[in-house]
Parts: sequence; C-alpha cells; structure tokens
Amino acid sequence: MIRKKYNKSRSEQIYVKANHQIHFPVVRVLSEHGDSLGEMSSNEALEKAMELESDLILVTDKAEPPVVKIIELSKYKYQLKKKTADTRKKSKTAELKELRFTPFMGEADFQARNRKVRDFLEKGNKVKLTLTFKGRQIVRKDLGFEVIEKIFSSNADLGKISIPPKLIGKKILAQLDPIGKKK
Repeated sequence: MIRKKYNKSRSEQIYVKANHQIHFPVVRVLSEHGDSLGEMSSNEALEKAMELESDLILVTDKAEPPVVKIIELSKYKYQLKKKTADTRKKSKTAELKELRFTPFMGEADFQARNRKVRDFLEKGNKVKLTLTFKGRQIVRKDLGFEVIEKIFSSNADLGKISIPPKLIGKKILAQLDPIGKKK
C-alpha cells in the first residue's frame, strides 16, 4: 500500500477571493494600509490594483457595498494567519486541576492541599476534588462529606460549587469553579 505524505501546510491554507473572482457591480476599495479609496466598480478596482502591481482581495461581502482591499495576496494571507494565531494565544481556557484527599488525613496535609485549592482558584482554574476511601473507610462516608464541606466553606470567597459532592464507587467527586480572577 502506498501512503501519501501528510502535507501539514495544506490544512493551514487560507482561501481568499482575489482579482477576477470578485464580481460585484460596486465595491468599497481600501488601500494596503486601510485608507478608503472610495466606491467604484469591481473592474475599475481591479485595473487600479493592476496599476499598483498588487492584487484585489475581497475582505467582506457581507457589507453594503462589499469591501475589497488592494494588497499583495501573500501579504494578506500572512496577516490573516498572524491574526488568528494572536487570537488563539489570547484566549486562555480555564484548566481543570485535580486535588486528592482522604477522609482521615492529617490537619497539616489538609491545610497544604487547601492552600493549593485556593491558589488554583485565584489563578482562575477549575478545581476537581477527589476524596478516595481505602479499604473499610467507606463505612464512614459522613467523614468524607465533612472534609469536602470543610473545603467548600474555607474557599467560599473564591469559588462556587459547580458539581456538588457525589459518591461514585469508593470516591467522592466534586468541583469548584472560580468566582473571579484575582491578581
């Protein structure tokens, strides 16, 4: 069996209507720097682009009249690629952090993990709380729910309960979402 090589750049190609693909009776023309050159027919705009040795590119056809820009096609595609990369960088999704507890843990261990919960909530991350019962500890489910409630009450100022505590098998699962991101 012959396999084709995966062409990564092919999936990143940006398709733009340019030059002779633009067929509108009247278009609003912009220069390379975004200055308005006025409204004219698409044929006139194409001739003007040819004079400037550039391409005529359709920016949006949803406006009335449609907006075109006189710029080199490769330069315009590069600008679009950069713009999408910037928006992808800026959009930060809240991460889900998980912390594990046990029903009979020491006070110092509990306080250390509770500080971690506070840190994660302050940074704007969601926190999944998992309390695991080992062996015969499951007979004291009430102590497990008390530990979870203690965490909720100590972090009420930073987080809200998005998933209330549920017993699933030998684990109690719950989740806290940040109320507001503090700096």
